[in-house]
Amino acid sequence: MANTFEIKSTQLPLVALLLKTPELARLMEDLDEQFGPDSQSPDFFDNDALVLDFSNLESLSRTEALPQFLTKLRQCRLKPIAFRNAGKTIADEALACGLIEAPADMPRGKPVTQKKQVEKPVVESVREVVREVIREVPAQSTLVIDKPLRSGQKVYARGADLVVLAMVNMGAEVVADGNIHVYAPLRGKAMAGASGNTQARIFSLCLEPELISIAGVYRTSENPLSKDIQGKPAQVRLSSDGQDKLLFEALNS
Repeated sequence: MANTFEIKSTQLPLVALLLKTPELARLMEDLDEQFGPDSQSPDFFDNDALVLDFSNLESLSRTEALPQFLTKLRQCRLKPIAFRNAGKTIADEALACGLIEAPADMPRGKPVTQKKQVEKPVVESVREVVREVIREVPAQSTLVIDKPLRSGQKVYARGADLVVLAMVNMGAEVVADGNIHVYAPLRGKAMAGASGNTQARIFSLCLEPELISIAGVYRTSENPLSKDIQGKPAQVRLSSDGQDKLLFEALNS
């Protein structure tokens, strides 16, 4: 008998979407505003496989709206294939929509050595319009930006490290699948390890960000940094104990 195929186990690179509100209509509006076909970032995702995480929700306002929500995700170039941490009502509806149930704790991917990894930063339900996207880098080791980034501008180094030689002002965003180096004040949002690289780090000569995120683990300015870190040269990394905790460390000269 001919040996025409072989079945093996594998780990797929997945984007995780953590839902923080049961209002699907609001979620669809926010997703469309930030990542929809008519937004300023319509190509932020590249038909990435998606797992929906319902761990923050006990129910949905309208479970029958889930098919429309999945359609909206596809319009944002996301491919919902699975869900996790759902109660029975949500799980039944998700299964009826053709999604599969994933384990509650899915393993993270390896550090960025490939184009896609396990997770991109969690897409929060926020009402913020990104007014200008500078450019996206498909495949290079480092993207260097030598001009200040003003509010509303966004740089995404896809599959690359990002080096910024000028100020990142409040309202600006710097995103990289690898590390982020800012040799100037960092006052906007910085998201490193955007596609799941837990080894990524963020460096700045003057750390005073609105938001810091590594592999989806984030901290906002609502939780102030300590005095020995705020406005000082510092680095940010994830703890190595599996607790998904951001560590802020001063860079001593």
